[in-house]
Amino acid sequence: MQQNKVDIKSMSLPELTAYMEAIGEKRFRAKQLYEWMHKKQAASFDDMTNIPKVLIQKLKEDCELVCLKQEAAQVSAIDGTRKYLFALPDGNVIESVLMRYKHGCSVCISSQVGCRMGCRFCASTLDGLVRGLAPSEMLDQIYRIGQDIGERISNVVVMGTGEPLDNFDNLLRFLTILTDENGLHISQRGVTVSTCGIVPKMRELADKKLQITLALSLHASSQERRRELMPVANRYEIHEVVEACRYYFAQTGRRVTFEYSLVGGVNDTDEDAVRLAELIAGLNCHVNLIPVNPIRERDYVQPERRAILNFKNKLEKNGINVTTRRTLGSDIDASCGQLRKKFMDNQK
Repeated sequence: MQQNKVDIKSMSLPELTAYMEAIGEKRFRAKQLYEWMHKKQAASFDDMTNIPKVLIQKLKEDCELVCLKQEAAQVSAIDGTRKYLFALPDGNVIESVLMRYKHGCSVCISSQVGCRMGCRFCASTLDGLVRGLAPSEMLDQIYRIGQDIGERISNVVVMGTGEPLDNFDNLLRFLTILTDENGLHISQRGVTVSTCGIVPKMRELADKKLQITLALSLHASSQERRRELMPVANRYEIHEVVEACRYYFAQTGRRVTFEYSLVGGVNDTDEDAVRLAELIAGLNCHVNLIPVNPIRERDYVQPERRAILNFKNKLEKNGINVTTRRTLGSDIDASCGQLRKKFMDNQK
């Protein structure tokens, strides 16, 4: 982000309208600018053909139009998944993933540069947190990918690098703009936000009564095991986190998703399956089993296929709604943080 320049793409329509009035412009200019940024996804002020030259000049002097630069893209030969590496205005890099499903195109975006949560099986956290992303930087990941493939994006998952609830205010503003009918107008029900379990922010998000899906990275069936895998468990006890999920459902009526990375010999036993079923019993939820992607810096391995099926069957017998995530992009560094880590290592 450029110092002292207004990040105009991070403004909601009411904020942009107030800004136009403050600089002596007519209110309707805000709507025109908003459409250029969020519907037509203009890459520069000069592309905005119905905006007067005088205003364009003023915007260039006082404002910044955030537009990410594509540094790299990898396309999976197996399933067409695309992994993107984008350069931010300040030289940092982030990654995003495009996944194709029968129901349409889904983009998984990053919410921070790096991450400070320290989850043991994730490459995103290996170099720590640099900073949170501005709403404009979150949005532009979706815009650039949509333009690259020439198709509409129907679903957005905030599950890439970073902890979204650790960048809470920017996340809320991003959600407002993303789902606004004057912009890309993605349905709230087409948006999933993932968290490793920052309880106060989960409750605060619940109180907003949005219709987005909340996904909790649970990854363990007991407090002891969760603490080994996820440092956040030292602050928020496992039952407290699940209770926050129950609160989210009570406030929004939205079914909660539990992400559970299966690590061979670590959290994939019969006892784990039974404990997990007891932990989330009675909650309107869905468990997404994720056979862990091996990363070079850790010694975790995927369970054998038989162990994965056994775990799934045990949960289903206990009345839990469960699916095993299809491994997408396994040939292209598709795990969170892998492509960025490789790029940074090469730079060094």
